Amino acid sequence: MALLKTFLLVLIAEIGDKTQLMCMAFASRYKVRDVAIGVGIAIFLLNGLAVALGSYLGALIPFNYIKIAAALCFIGFGLWTIKGGDEDEEEEVEKKTNLGPVITIGATFFIAELGDKTQLMTLTLAANFKQPLLVLLGSVLGMAVADSLGIIGAAYLKKYVPDEFMKWGTAIIFFVFGIITLYEAVPENYQRIQYVILILAILALIIYFVGIKYGKKEKIDEDVKIKKD
Repeated sequence: MALLKTFLLVLIAEIGDKTQLMCMAFASRYKVRDVAIGVGIAIFLLNGLAVALGSYLGALIPFNYIKIAAALCFIGFGLWTIKGGDEDEEEEVEKKTNLGPVITIGATFFIAELGDKTQLMTLTLAANFKQPLLVLLGSVLGMAVADSLGIIGAAYLKKYVPDEFMKWGTAIIFFVFGIITLYEAVPENYQRIQYVILILAILALIIYFVGIKYGKKEKIDEDVKIKKD
């Protein structure tokens, strides 16, 4: 369960992420082998660090509190996805270095993903499941598959799948995992229909203001800016 859930969540989080575009850029300049090795090393280091920190927290904090935190993180990831938190992409490294392509690719990828929502998610899952090796394997596989898809077919998919559909589909999956995890974590006396409805209503309001109303406001502001220019 830990392996599969981690794999699916990380895979979903990485689809359409800026690192997929970065992998495509690397593949256009370097050999595919060098890109795969560099990105693979960075993925292992990033997730190893996240799992180590998550396992340490899991030994100190009660399990139910960790699950509640995990649920809130999943809901937060969903809201982050709707709002478009990854749009500010890091500038690509244009200058050549003497470190070789593998180290250049690995270092750039590591810095770009450090502190990203995928790494924070892996940390949370490691603390939640208390199965660090399975979480590490699931996270590494999830990122590897997603970034491989980025190299091979992201440009093709983007032509036929609307960005808005991808964004909302990903967010809904995060919300579902978050609600289920929260339901499992709270005491039984709170697992009643009235509390479930209340939580869903609050979440719906947050989604409306963050995703729909905020999105419309940003679109209007953008249109006004274009007209002024």
